[in-house]
Amino acid sequence: MEVTIHSSERLDELHRNGYKIIQDRGRFCFGMDAVLLSGFARVKPGERALDLGTGTGIIPILLEAKTKGEHFTGLEIQPESADMAARSVAINDLTDKIDIVTGDIRDASERFGASSFDVITTNPPYMIGRHGLRNDEDAKAIARHEILCTLDDVLRESAKILRPGGRFYMVHRPFRLAEILSKMVEYRIEPKRMRLVYPFVDKEPNMVLIEGLRGGKSRMTVEKPLIVYRDPGVYTDEIYDIYGY
Repeated sequence: MEVTIHSSERLDELHRNGYKIIQDRGRFCFGMDAVLLSGFARVKPGERALDLGTGTGIIPILLEAKTKGEHFTGLEIQPESADMAARSVAINDLTDKIDIVTGDIRDASERFGASSFDVITTNPPYMIGRHGLRNDEDAKAIARHEILCTLDDVLRESAKILRPGGRFYMVHRPFRLAEILSKMVEYRIEPKRMRLVYPFVDKEPNMVLIEGLRGGKSRMTVEKPLIVYRDPGVYTDEIYDIYGY
């Protein structure tokens, strides 16, 4: 399929199924957090998954490559990012497996309906402060700071959209872990599985991967730590495996 790639954009290899993704140097490019979430999330045969705040569509594309899920949808509020995501889907001939929808997370349950997905994934904005923000409309600021949606918005809408027993997967920052777990319980998305991500074995964790179950019983498994680097600039074997190198 003929897909337009603009002069400010680049086409990056994903090292999975020969897939590629379009990214814009001036906008928010996907990072390791999205890749790690795609390795942590589980989408089973016949299941339908929704990615909230999909950005350039990296998580639905990787999940389509890594799982046997039936269908994937990405919801993105920024039209330019949604357009890039849709073109990436087209360039990989995945239009029958992945839909990209332009819209607001805060209205997601109205758009998709109650109990409409088996799985939700999200890599939401982490930062709650306004420090360093020059322009609220800046694409990178929107991706990093809770300008257009909050953690509460994500969990409230996810609780409505997930079918009973549906699974919720999120990557976030450990400094907000207490708030994350309490809000998940508040919205009856019971935390079931958690894994902390450490840049080096002797450093503090800088990411947390969490799985929740809508309406689940109270019992959570904390998995072994995920270490990113063996040496400076050298990933551990597990990270290479998640990336698919």
